[in-house]
Amino acid sequence: MNEDRFRVVLAKIGFDGHDRGLRVVARMLRDAGVEVIYLGLRQTAANVVAVATQEDADAIGLSMHNAGHMTLAPRVVDAVRDAGLDIPVIVGGIIPDQDIGPLKEAGVAAILGPGASADDVVAAIKTAATKSNSS
Repeated sequence: MNEDRFRVVLAKIGFDGHDRGLRVVARMLRDAGVEVIYLGLRQTAANVVAVATQEDADAIGLSMHNAGHMTLAPRVVDAVRDAGLDIPVIVGGIIPDQDIGPLKEAGVAAILGPGASADDVVAAIKTAATKSNSS
């Protein structure tokens, strides 16, 4: 990861049509100097990974609000691994406490819940990307 050029792909996976939170996160990251590739709604795991590869992304951020996080987030992690990439996947949204452990076991690098501050969001993404790129 090049600290001068930090890039994050942001997307909504599946049919969840709620993107306000993702747009807020995009603004938070841009305000912090992070380059954001915003894919928006109704993306597939394969598309997100293809764009992350093409854009040489340092991290992938997913927003989840439709209770599909236990299926969809691991699908993206698996697609990243299947592509032979070392890009962390960070999930934000409505994630019940009991799902945090299983998501991390599935390979999700960080989880951000409602009310996460801009500093929390930026720190979680940069920390995950830094750990990923140093291993």
